[in-house]
Amino acid sequence: MPESASPQSDLKPLSGLKILDFSTLLPGPYASMIMAELGAEILRVESLSRPDLVKGLEPQIDGVSAAYRQLNDKKSVCYLDLKTPEAINEVKTLVKDYDIVLEQFRPGVMDRLGVGYQALREINRQLIYCSITGYGQSGPYRDRAGHDINYLALSGLADYSRRKGQAPVPQGMQIADLSGGSHQAVMAILAAVIQRQLQGKGQYLDISMTDAAFSLNGMAGAAALAGGEQPKAEMGWLNGGTFYDYYETSDGRYMAVGSLEPQFQQGLLKALGLSSLADKCADFSADSQLEVKTAIQDAFLLQSFDYWCQCFAQIDACVEPVLTFQEASEHPQLTARNMVKQGRYTSQISPAFVFCE
Repeated sequence: MPESASPQSDLKPLSGLKILDFSTLLPGPYASMIMAELGAEILRVESLSRPDLVKGLEPQIDGVSAAYRQLNDKKSVCYLDLKTPEAINEVKTLVKDYDIVLEQFRPGVMDRLGVGYQALREINRQLIYCSITGYGQSGPYRDRAGHDINYLALSGLADYSRRKGQAPVPQGMQIADLSGGSHQAVMAILAAVIQRQLQGKGQYLDISMTDAAFSLNGMAGAAALAGGEQPKAEMGWLNGGTFYDYYETSDGRYMAVGSLEPQFQQGLLKALGLSSLADKCADFSADSQLEVKTAIQDAFLLQSFDYWCQCFAQIDACVEPVLTFQEASEHPQLTARNMVKQGRYTSQISPAFVFCE
């Protein structure tokens, strides 16, 4: 951000967009949360007989989970039983005014209910209709159930994102749901909005979380498809095959080392008293990297987490502490960027964008 620039909290670039959100759990609601933060008007359509399971998580705030509050703080809600003719008629009335639909049912469900894309397009020819599913609207898995861990497994990501000889590790956040479902949906919807402005027509958007997870193989997968080596655990530059890794301190905490470029390698080795390993550090063969990693680990084990935090706070070497969530929420960089904000009911995580003049 230029020093003269300032965040514009009242800038709402999506003002005027009206979205009917039929989704539950995380991918769809997170996508509509992003668009609500950007100024879109969101109306969540929920069922009283099948409530969003996120509502029941702990802790609760006025009878609803903090996670649900985070996802839906800026949205309106209406309750409709889509198995009734009255509710279907209400949706058809709403879609005359709400020009974007977001849904997360399995393929064919909305069609069977009478509120699929073709039915609603007859009412609003400029309708943008986005469906988020685990496997997409086509293919042999289209009707199969799944969760984030399944999409990551099928994508190939889980196989090489682990330690050699050890099991894949369940992630603490939903990579395929968010990067695959939510972010892809937002990008696709906004691209469709631009196309509608140019050509005056809406369209149907098919978002598959497995497709999106597979696309995250961008670097390692591209090399493999071009005839290179298949990605394997601890064999690549970024998955533990080099000194780009996590290192334990004397008190059981961890430091993250990403010093790949020569100038950062020099800063790292000097701080650790390992400057004699400069040639080995720059040699990305397996033998040299194993020697460097062992030396780096031994050095980090000599001092505490706080010691290394203070040491590398003064050195621009791409070395940072592995923080707890509480520590991260209080980190000066994240607080300076206002990443924790006050919502209507509780403190919340802010979307990761800042608009400047």
